[in-house]
Amino acid sequence: MAKNELRIISGKWRGRKLRFTDRPQLRPTLGRARETLFNWLGSDLGGQRCLDLFAGSGALGFEAASRGADFVQFVEKDRLACNALRANALELGASNTRVACTEAGRFLRSEHSLWDLVFLDPPFRSPLLDKTLTALLPHLAPEATVYWEAHEPPMLPTGLVAHKQQRAGDAWYGLANLESG
Repeated sequence: MAKNELRIISGKWRGRKLRFTDRPQLRPTLGRARETLFNWLGSDLGGQRCLDLFAGSGALGFEAASRGADFVQFVEKDRLACNALRANALELGASNTRVACTEAGRFLRSEHSLWDLVFLDPPFRSPLLDKTLTALLPHLAPEATVYWEAHEPPMLPTGLVAHKQQRAGDAWYGLANLESG
C-alpha cells in the first residue's frame, strides 16, 4: 500500500482504500488502534450520528460509515485534506457523510446537532484536545461516546468519564462517556 493510503477494516467497504494528502500534521490513526477502537464499539453502528472532528484522512469516520452509522460529519480545516475527504466519499458512494472545511471550534459554535459518537483526534501534541472536549459537552447525545487520541491522556471535563484507555506507539487513545444521572 502506498504511503498516503489506508484500508477500511470492516463493514460494507471492507478492504477499500482511502487516499489522503501528504501533510506533515496529518497522522492517521494506526491500524491496530482503529481495530481496537472498533472492537470496543462493536461492528454495527446503526442508528449512530457520528462527528469526526480534526478528520484528517477520515479513517475513523469512514470506518464508522462502513459499519452502518446513519450519518458521519467530517470537520477538517485543511483544504487539501477536505478535498481528499470529499473524493473518498464520492468514490465510496458514501451518501451518509458530509464534509465541513472549517476549524473544529468554529464548527461547534455554529452547529447545534447532538452526536452519539465523536472521534476527537487533534493534531498530535497540540493543546486542542482538552479545550475541545469541554466545548463538545453541549453537543453530546445522552448516551454519547467520545473517542480521543493524543500524546497523553486528557484531563476529562466534568461530565465525561473515562471508559477505556490504551497506548499504541507514542499515542494514547481511549473512550469516554457522559456521566449518567
